[in-house]
Amino acid sequence: ERLPSIDSFESTLTGSGISDEDYRHAQTVWNYFNLKNMGEYHDLYVKCDVLQLADVFENFRKLCQHYYGLDCVHLFTAPGLAWQSSLKMTDQPLELFTDINMHMFVEKGIRGGISVLTKRFSQANNKYLPNFDASKSIKHIIYLDCNNLYGASMVESLPYGGFEWISADVTLDWIQSIPQDSSEGYIFEMDLKYLEELHDLHNDYPLAPEKMDIKFGDLSEFSKAVLNGMKYTPSTKLVPNLKDKKNYITYYKNLQFYLKQGLKLEKMHKILKFQQKPWLKKYIMFNTEQRKNSKSAFEKDFFKLMNNSVYGKTMENIRNRVDVQLVNDEKKAQKLVAAPTFKRFKIFDNELVGVERVKKCLTLDKPIYVGFVILELSKLIMYNFHYNVMKKEYGDKAELLFTDTDSLTYEVETEDIYEDMSRHMDIYDTSDYLRDHFLFSESNKKKIGCFKAELHSKPIYEFIGLRPKMYSIKSERG
Repeated sequence: ERLPSIDSFESTLTGSGISDEDYRHAQTVWNYFNLKNMGEYHDLYVKCDVLQLADVFENFRKLCQHYYGLDCVHLFTAPGLAWQSSLKMTDQPLELFTDINMHMFVEKGIRGGISVLTKRFSQANNKYLPNFDASKSIKHIIYLDCNNLYGASMVESLPYGGFEWISADVTLDWIQSIPQDSSEGYIFEMDLKYLEELHDLHNDYPLAPEKMDIKFGDLSEFSKAVLNGMKYTPSTKLVPNLKDKKNYITYYKNLQFYLKQGLKLEKMHKILKFQQKPWLKKYIMFNTEQRKNSKSAFEKDFFKLMNNSVYGKTMENIRNRVDVQLVNDEKKAQKLVAAPTFKRFKIFDNELVGVERVKKCLTLDKPIYVGFVILELSKLIMYNFHYNVMKKEYGDKAELLFTDTDSLTYEVETEDIYEDMSRHMDIYDTSDYLRDHFLFSESNKKKIGCFKAELHSKPIYEFIGLRPKMYSIKSERG
């Protein structure tokens, strides 16, 4: 038999046929393997698919065994593999909380990354743009990204044990005198005052963000007008704001930074003390070095994943775990629905229902204190760059347009942003720039904690932002 005509092939999903190029490829395969019918063609396709996947997975297994001495088939997920690999490589025992109040204290302070839009529109005007107008003020737009932000946090000193409550009767001098490389760390709960004189300077990136329930009354008059009578549903957001902080929980390095930037400590409520050291650094730096030397895109992504996944496992919230039972018996379904642990159900068809229940008992056995400190340190890295690099260099000439966890985009009034960057090459990674660009250097290639321009050496023309994570950037790349 011959391969069916091109008209015989049609996608039921798209309603379209195949291209002439696709059909010629199918003919080549048909003739090369001397196929007799579509059944044989189908079997060949499936065999190729399975064998190639098997090859890829075996290569993945060899990678895991070679670099970490673990076989990935014994673990369910990549984060689980990364966590076990880190524990095996560092050989660091992690103490678990036996005091529920300590667990609740740290859990209350966990806050994710900051994602904020602070200015909705910006248009650049500088000598690197084709439509440069020398009669107008010179402006640059630069989109910066921190190399492996969480990795940069994970190489710092992290808690591992020795947890104890200590007296909250401490002085400001004592707090400021705690060494950055101290073997003893602290998590504080305190009240902070945000002085009005700091509001203008800190307006685009306020310190000490808080999780807040945003109610209708918290909206600006403009936002209320945009709603125009439509229904508003309150939601919880991580909000950088200029309000005073009550019972704010943070790591001691963050508090030291906030105080240096002008916030005032009004009252100390609690202090949790612990032992710390850079116990995860060996693992993070190992993966970073392997990624730097990788020769394939797969290996680069693999080592990046092995670093990033560890962070997630350090703050896994087992409260989110549920029990789900699939039931095809009416009496059993009624019994499960009547139980006090019942949460909700979903009917799949007349003979099958899924019943979701909360767990009767939880064992809080995750070292969430590690994840808490990693998150606080990641914010500190971003704040330090904003206030001690950008604001120190430009003052109010640098406006933050938006930030999304590990990225910062600025509008900067300066003659030449690249010339300015050349004076701070110790903090920038310019290895992705064009090789003929005067800033090109591989000295900080993939170095964690360094900042790189997301569009490399390509200048940005225009920025439009509608909301966090929804924006448009126009450059010569499109």
